[in-house]
Amino acid sequence: MKKFTFKGVLDGFRSSVQAAPRGTEQEIQETLRPDHFQIKKTFRHGFPFSPTALAWDPIQKLLAIGDKGGNLRILGGPGVDSHVRHECGEAVLHARFLVNEGALVTATADDQLHLWTFRQKSPQRLHSLKFQRERITCLHLPLASKWIHVGTERGNVHVVNIETFALSGYVINWNKAIEVTRPNHPGAVVEISDNPLDASKLLIAFETGLVVVWDLRARAAEWRGALGGGGPADGVRAAAWQHDGKLMTAHADGALATWTTRAPRPSSLSYPHAKANKDGKLEPCKPILRLEWKTSRTGESLVIFSGGLPTDKAGRTHSITVLNGKSTTVLEMEHSVVDFVTLCETPHTADYQEPYAIVVLLQNDLVVIDLQSPGYPCFENPYPMDIHESPVTCCSYFADCPSDLIPAFYSVGRQGNKKPTGFSEKLWPINGGEWEPASCSYNEIILTGHADGSVKFWDASAGTLQILYKLKCSKVFERRSGGAGAGFEEDSPLAIQQIALCCESRRLAVALPHGHVVLFKFRKADTHAETHVLEIPMISDVLEEECSPEPDAARSMSFSRGGDGADGEARRSGVWAGGGGGAGAQLRVRGAEGTGGARRAAGFQPTLVALQQAAPHPIAALTINSSYGLMAWGGERGVVVLDMSRRALLCAHAPAALYLAPAPPPRQPERQRSPSLDQLEDSAARASPGASPHDEPDEPAAPPEPAPDAAPDDKPKLDTRRKSTTWKNFNLKRQLSKVDLKFKAAFAAPTENNTEEINAEKSNSQFYCEAPDRAPVAAPERGPEPSAGESPPGDMYERMHRELQERWIEQDTPAGPGLAPGGAARPDCLALGPRRLLGVPRRERPGAGSLGGLMRRFNKLDSSFSRSRSSSMSSLENISQEGIQCLAFADSYTKKSDPTALTPTLWIGTTLGSVLTLSITLPEAELRHTQPVHVTTSGGPLFRLKGSILTMSFLDCNGALIPYSYESWRDDSKDVRDRRERTPTKQSSSSSGSRMSPTPGADVAGDRQFVVVASEKQARVVALPSQNCVYRQQIVETDFVVKAEIVSLKDSVCLVNYLSTGHLVAYSLPSLRPLVDVDFLPLSELGFQTQSKQRGIVDPMLSIWGQQLIVNEDTDQIAKTFCFSNRGHGLYLASPTEVQKFTIDAEFCQQLNEMIGELFLPRDMPEPPKESFFRGLFGGGARPLDREELFGESSGKPLRTVAKHIPGGAAPLDALGARAGSAAADVARAHQLVLERGDKLSQLEDRTERMHNQAAEFSSSAHQLMLKYKDKKWYQL
Repeated sequence: MKKFTFKGVLDGFRSSVQAAPRGTEQEIQETLRPDHFQIKKTFRHGFPFSPTALAWDPIQKLLAIGDKGGNLRILGGPGVDSHVRHECGEAVLHARFLVNEGALVTATADDQLHLWTFRQKSPQRLHSLKFQRERITCLHLPLASKWIHVGTERGNVHVVNIETFALSGYVINWNKAIEVTRPNHPGAVVEISDNPLDASKLLIAFETGLVVVWDLRARAAEWRGALGGGGPADGVRAAAWQHDGKLMTAHADGALATWTTRAPRPSSLSYPHAKANKDGKLEPCKPILRLEWKTSRTGESLVIFSGGLPTDKAGRTHSITVLNGKSTTVLEMEHSVVDFVTLCETPHTADYQEPYAIVVLLQNDLVVIDLQSPGYPCFENPYPMDIHESPVTCCSYFADCPSDLIPAFYSVGRQGNKKPTGFSEKLWPINGGEWEPASCSYNEIILTGHADGSVKFWDASAGTLQILYKLKCSKVFERRSGGAGAGFEEDSPLAIQQIALCCESRRLAVALPHGHVVLFKFRKADTHAETHVLEIPMISDVLEEECSPEPDAARSMSFSRGGDGADGEARRSGVWAGGGGGAGAQLRVRGAEGTGGARRAAGFQPTLVALQQAAPHPIAALTINSSYGLMAWGGERGVVVLDMSRRALLCAHAPAALYLAPAPPPRQPERQRSPSLDQLEDSAARASPGASPHDEPDEPAAPPEPAPDAAPDDKPKLDTRRKSTTWKNFNLKRQLSKVDLKFKAAFAAPTENNTEEINAEKSNSQFYCEAPDRAPVAAPERGPEPSAGESPPGDMYERMHRELQERWIEQDTPAGPGLAPGGAARPDCLALGPRRLLGVPRRERPGAGSLGGLMRRFNKLDSSFSRSRSSSMSSLENISQEGIQCLAFADSYTKKSDPTALTPTLWIGTTLGSVLTLSITLPEAELRHTQPVHVTTSGGPLFRLKGSILTMSFLDCNGALIPYSYESWRDDSKDVRDRRERTPTKQSSSSSGSRMSPTPGADVAGDRQFVVVASEKQARVVALPSQNCVYRQQIVETDFVVKAEIVSLKDSVCLVNYLSTGHLVAYSLPSLRPLVDVDFLPLSELGFQTQSKQRGIVDPMLSIWGQQLIVNEDTDQIAKTFCFSNRGHGLYLASPTEVQKFTIDAEFCQQLNEMIGELFLPRDMPEPPKESFFRGLFGGGARPLDREELFGESSGKPLRTVAKHIPGGAAPLDALGARAGSAAADVARAHQLVLERGDKLSQLEDRTERMHNQAAEFSSSAHQLMLKYKDKKWYQL
């Protein structure tokens, strides 16, 4: 026998500690470093939100659009799309191109001028000039000029040098422009332009109707004209020159006036859209806001303007009018006209412009009209500007998706979309810049869900965005007739809330607002089939009546079945009648079972529609797993799991039911006998499978309850016993006010002086009961339970619902989570006490969902632990606030007792930070379609975090991301094997095959997996199956995380978080080591997605905490449109009409410049028109204008208080590079001029030599002729 020594005991203790499984024993090599990260916005797609300005470069063929948010988009040909943003964030009111110079001038609402250069691929701001005393109202930049004219609200005109962005001393003051006898101020300057025949004559149009032609050389007004006495109807809104020097002005009363600049009154006055009424007076018209006057070489004159329609035509307020000779064409627009510009062949105003198109900027669209085709058709827009066709409600981003996915979507999308008719056959005229498609090794797909129930599939590869396919969920349901049809669109009952796509199996699940879920399967051909409709009963974790003592209410299943009869027949036919009488109060599935089916177009076809029978509630999480054949979703009311293969409901659990212990397996029927002591203890501690975690107060020992098959005479006794309970007079509100005091008294250690007082107080409380010191009272004997073979597994829930009230209603022995041996695990953070806390039944009011969401937004700032729904936690008020926030299917090691068991599991994250699991038992592959799937609870949370759970992912023992399992897609139209080939893992190009989970033959003592869980406050890495937290990270304290995701990058993974502070932070995995923290995007810029349409009220208490929280803020909606994807790519909804892509990969940022299109290309300027011979002969032509002499140093120094120069925002090297590029361009232009001059000189030399030779020949011929007639007499000639 071995001798016992104290040293041996210590050695054995050390060896036992070292042999314990620990996830941190093995050091995992992490390859990601901070230099691998660079956060940068890449591509912006969509239509500019609320556009305000428009500019056109006729030589470079580029279009610039500014919006009210300070954004500037420069558009060219396909792939040429650049976005910049003014730092001030003010609206862009005016924009002008420096034609063929690669520069752009903008004016913002804060009265700043900005100079941008786009000679490089990314535009840069070079200069800014801030006007301090006057507001900018208009800009004018003459062709090939270095000086820009700025009109102000006070009626003055300033001149700014483009190169230096310095103010000139030349100023046109309003008091010098008006007549001396004019009694009032002329108003703001609304239009400035050059006379096409004489550049020294400048047109200045004032708001009150005064029109002045200013002589720049003489520094005086040459001509003045006014339509009337300066009334509101006489006000000028726009003006335009014709190439021959005629002038036309547009007025506030819808009139067009033509001037000859010789008389103070117009030569003609017309109202294009005014008609005479019965009294002979003209109808009042709306103002003409924009005017252009162009001519063609055929002599046709086109007058194009916006507005001017009669005021009573409410349905035709948005239009563009084209006057071509005597014909008038009104082009109606769907949205209000912001601005328009006419595209011409030549930029010179003194020549025939030859207009060929009109670019119309609308409030929500961009339209280009073909002027050279009959009927003025529109060009087909190649830009993806219809993202906002219906408001975007959610987004999904898939980078590095299967290569055959995009061709498949494009094929079915092309079949479903008919070729558009009515468009011009000519090419898109905005074709500036140059872009070569970059060879991208992977494909990218973006899914956008919309308020009208549609889902759009976009190809986002290589920096482009093209529509592939559009799925309409409205075709799944029948349209309602009658008065309810109006609300169908207004209330958006089909707005997409969640999207779940399995790219490999091509299955798509979408969640609708009222809790409905539609499952689609991709098919290449049209089909005619029925759609299976499955009713989802109401998930109920509340009592039928508030504070009801009835055990059947407290122990009801997690869901309740609807009644039979007419309601059941309606459900079988696919009709949903939800709570309330709103727009979504009734939906009928088109082609439901029993209706003969319906024809489904190729693409995603509905195979299953799950209709929620309860009151509407939002779905916060949705996921599918094609390998399991399961689909799950969850929200405020609980979690639902469906079998996609058998189209059956597996479970519908309330959050409280997830804390219950798993139900014991069914026993075989046996002969009834007296129960033993062990059986009594087991019966008293067992929890029902669908029971609620709430318990009833203990009662004195009662006689054995009747068996389920007892006589009916015993039922009145049971009812009498229910009514006599103390819960009848229980006041929940009064008792909840004392909860915190009761908690402190319950768990605080009593002193010698107050022990008796505390015990007496607890004894009288309805929240506490004495813990038993001995075995529980003998429970009644339970009847034999049916075996699994007596009833089909598919009828399990019907059987349980039917037997709940008959069988489990008599159980009085309380069994709550964390209390009985078979119950849920007690939270580790809760100290043991001599007494136990009982759950308080609580009824959830119809508005509890919204209140719970509001409380959740306040709890985001709380740094305390989120509390569970368990009855053993510290707050009873949070019982009705917990909901499901995150779901994930995975093969995981969840059992400590069996560390080698890799079982399918549904991981559930709640809004209170609890992480729970549902164990899934799948039948064999051969029996998958015939045998049911069993889903059981695991009993209590595995662990808890602060804040709501946002994401969960799984790593193997080497720290590599475990790919999700899936089933490969197969075409149902082909003759394939019926047996499914299940693919266990996805072979991703970013993960090597050697970094996988250990095989069952590995060391059973060590951990095999890591689960990464991120919440609104912190992140944890937990080892499985030991469930030890090996790494943790407190991400924020007072703020919260808006979006979190585990992202694959450079053959590794990291955790990326977008915070409420606007920062983007990344952590390595599994060590959660900080890698990058960058101020990326203020959350206020995404505030347009929140429910509040007005500025919220700031809670003063939150200000004390240093956090300005808008009460009505809803970051859940922001999280739906903020996406992370593989390879470090990301996407968010930048505005209601635009999506912005970004990346965190430094390597991709280096390749980004090759993927961006070239904006500026060197092009020759067309020659100006030649001066007429007779005009030059008689001196009628104007001599060239030397603007440098007029506006340069000789004009004097400007006042320093007028404007202030602001240096460019680009780095000095960038500015120097831009200047060097400009100098190089000037040198190249000079070199080109030298070459052209050399060519002309050489041509002149050739002509001179040719003339010399011709002169020599003429001299020789003359000499020969002279010699011939030299000696002849005159009479011989």
